[in-house]
Amino acid sequence: MPTYNLKINGKSQEFEASEDTPLLWALRDQLDMVGTKFGCGIGQCGACTVHVDGNAMRSCQMQVSQLDGKEITTIEGLSEDGSHPVQQAWKEIDVPQCGYCQAGQIMTASAFLDKNPNPSAQEIRTAMHGNICRCASYNRIEKAVGIAAKKQVAKVTTVETETKLA
Repeated sequence: MPTYNLKINGKSQEFEASEDTPLLWALRDQLDMVGTKFGCGIGQCGACTVHVDGNAMRSCQMQVSQLDGKEITTIEGLSEDGSHPVQQAWKEIDVPQCGYCQAGQIMTASAFLDKNPNPSAQEIRTAMHGNICRCASYNRIEKAVGIAAKKQVAKVTTVETETKLA
């Protein structure tokens, strides 16, 4: 069985797996990173979303053999202390009901906001459309993404101001 060395959450992770092993199973079974959830296994629900080079991707559809040299971020690596603006907004709005889809929702939202820091309500709805929430918390999810966008812009503005003053 081949050995893979992937950069996950800023750290080199080495494990053995078949070349067609989905990243999801390597994360959960080999590396004990269980924040990324198995939902449908066919890339339709979004529960397994991670970032690959900053893009939201379905880890159930990506083979470990395809990921050499890629930067992978899981929900565990988004922020160690829950201080990411999306995580803060999720708590503020109390988004989850059962919580199962939330890691994928948060990873999709954070990648989206990195590319579009000031989205309209329609852009948020469109960006989050591919993530299924069986509890139907869509209104709270969309509201939290909007709040996170404002938090993220405020955070960037504060850092820029502090840099100018230094």
